[in-house]
Amino acid sequence: MTAGSANRPSTGRYPAAAAGGHPATVRAAAEVLRDGGNAWDAVLAGGFAATIAEPGLSSLGGGGFLVSRSSAGEEVVVDFFAAAPGLMDPAVGATHQPQPALVTSPVDFGGVVQDFGVGPASVGVPGVLEGYLHIHRRWASRPLARLVRPAVHLARTGVLLDRWQAQVLELLAAILTTSATGRSLYCAPGHRSRSDGTGPGREGGDPPQMLRTGDSMYNEPLADFLEELAAGRRSGFTADELGGGITAADLDGYEVIEREPLVHEAGGVHLAINPAPSFGGRLIVGALESLDAGRAPGADAVLRTDSDPDGVVRLAEVLAAMPEHRRSLGAGTSRGTTHLGVVDHDGNMVGLTTSNGSGSGVFADGLGVHLNNMMGEADLHPRGFGTTPAGERIGSMMAPGLLRTGACTTVIGSGGSERIRSALTLAACRLAAGRQLDDVVTAPRMHFDGEVLQLEPGWPSAVLDALERHWRVNEWGRRDLYFGGAHLVDDHGSAVGDSRRGGAAIVIPA
Repeated sequence: MTAGSANRPSTGRYPAAAAGGHPATVRAAAEVLRDGGNAWDAVLAGGFAATIAEPGLSSLGGGGFLVSRSSAGEEVVVDFFAAAPGLMDPAVGATHQPQPALVTSPVDFGGVVQDFGVGPASVGVPGVLEGYLHIHRRWASRPLARLVRPAVHLARTGVLLDRWQAQVLELLAAILTTSATGRSLYCAPGHRSRSDGTGPGREGGDPPQMLRTGDSMYNEPLADFLEELAAGRRSGFTADELGGGITAADLDGYEVIEREPLVHEAGGVHLAINPAPSFGGRLIVGALESLDAGRAPGADAVLRTDSDPDGVVRLAEVLAAMPEHRRSLGAGTSRGTTHLGVVDHDGNMVGLTTSNGSGSGVFADGLGVHLNNMMGEADLHPRGFGTTPAGERIGSMMAPGLLRTGACTTVIGSGGSERIRSALTLAACRLAAGRQLDDVVTAPRMHFDGEVLQLEPGWPSAVLDALERHWRVNEWGRRDLYFGGAHLVDDHGSAVGDSRRGGAAIVIPA
C-alpha cells in the first residue's frame, strides 16, 4: 500500500467517526480527528488510550491486527500478533523451545471455570508496540507525541472504571494480583501490598478486592514510558524488561508484516478481512461462501429479517459447522480482545483489533505494561505447550475487516474470543441485507459452542421453535459480553459502539 492519502492531514470533506470499547478510547480517537489527523492517527491515539481505559483487554505487551482502506481504495492488513519466543541467535534461526514451566490460574466465566497458563513462561514475543510504531511510520500525519498525549493524560489523571471493565478485572483478579505491579494498579487501596509471593487470590492468600465501578485507574509508569517513546529516548522493549523465555534475538527478529487481505466477493458484497496464518477471517469467509452456495438465485439475503425461521436455521447450520472447519485450520483464539474502528474526513477507513489473551500476570519491569500469555493458551498450541517453533507467528481468531455493500463500506471487527466468528458472520449477513448499523449491532446474536446453540434474548418464538428442532438451545436472559463487542463505523457517517462491552461512538460532521 502506498502512502496515498496517508501521512497528511485530513481535509474535512466527509463525516468522520470512531467506535470502540470505552468512551475514553473513542474520545482519544475523535480528538485527533477533530484536530485534522487522519484515520491512522486516530486509531493509534485510541489504541494507546485503550491500554489505560481497557487494561484487561488491550496492552502494549499483547498482539493485534489492523486493516485499512485508503480513500484511493488500497486495502492492507498489518499483522503484529505475538510470536513464539526462544531464538538464541539470528544466524541459527528458529529452534524449538523447551517445555515451559507454566503456572495454572483458573478463571470463572459465570459458572464455567477455565484454566490458563500464566507466569513468565506464558509470555509470547509482544507485537502491539512494534505494530503501532510501524503504523505511525507508514501512515500517520501527526507526531507520536501528539498521538500518545490522550493516553498519558489518562494514565496520570485517572480514567473511571466502567462496569464492563470492572467485570473484566474481576474475572482476571487471580492473574492480575500475582505481582506487586498488578496489585498497585488494579487492587483497591489496602489490598495492594503483599510480600509472601502468593498474591491475593492464590492459595494461602486473602481474596483480592479489585477496583470497582466508578473508581479511577492510574498508570504512572506507563505514562513515563510513552513519553520516553514519543521523545525518541526509547524505541521499544528490552529482553531484560520482558523476562521469561524472550531473548534479544526474539526482539531483533520480530517483524511487523503487511499482508494482502483475504477477499470475498459475492452477491454485491466485497469483504476484505484478516488472512492466513490467522483463521478468524477464513472461518467467516467460509461461512459466507456456504450461505451463498445454498441460496437459490434471486432469493433474499440471509437475515433480512430475524423473523424468518428458514433463514435463521440456515445461518445456524453454518455457525454449527464452524468448530469442525476451525479444527481443520488449526486451533486457536484470543480471549482478552477489543476493537476500534475509525473513518476520517477523507474517507480513509481503519479497523484495529488487539488482544492480551488472559494476560500473564507479568509486567514489563518498571513500565506498567501487562504482558500477554499467548504461550499459555492451550488452544493456540494444538501440538502441545513448548512445541511451537521459536519465531513462528501464532494464529488468532481476530478478524478486523472492511465490508462494502453498494456504495457503503463498514469497518467491522469484534472482541469475544471464539464468539468473534459468530458476531462478525451475523454482522456481515445483516449488513449484506441492507440493515441499518444500529440494528446490525443491537440485534440478537447466536453462537454454537460445539454442543449448545447459545442465543441472546429477542429471537421470535417461531424462530426459537425451529432452532430447537435441530439443536440443544440455551436462551440467555440478557445480552452479554460473552457474545462479543462489535463496534462498527461506516463511510456514510454512522457509528455504533456495542453496549455488550461498554462500547461508545462519536460522529464528527464534515
